[in-house]
Amino acid sequence: MQLATVLGQVVATVKEPKLGLFTLLLVQDAVDADVTQPGGAVYVAVDQSGAGTGEVVLVARGGAARAAVGPDVPTDRAVVAIVDSVVRAGEVTYQKA
Repeated sequence: MQLATVLGQVVATVKEPKLGLFTLLLVQDAVDADVTQPGGAVYVAVDQSGAGTGEVVLVARGGAARAAVGPDVPTDRAVVAIVDSVVRAGEVTYQKA
C-alpha cells in the first residue's frame, strides 16, 4: 500500500458501469513516507472509504485493489483507508486534524 493525499474528485458521466458504484479521486503519492510532502505520482483511484480533498489515505494497487473493490471492477488502484496518524521511528510524523 502507498500513502497518498487526495487532491480532488474526478467526474466522468460516461464510464464502465461498475465504476459507477465508486467515487473517483485524484490522489498524489507521498514522497518517502512523508505525508506532509506530496510530490509523487498523480493518478485516479476508486474510493470506498469516503475520503475528501486534503485527506491522507492508503492506496492499494493491482490485485490488492481489485480484491478490495471486487474482481470485476476495472481498476488497479483503490483508496482503502483514511489515515489518522503516522508514527515513524517512535515519532508522530502525521496527525489528522
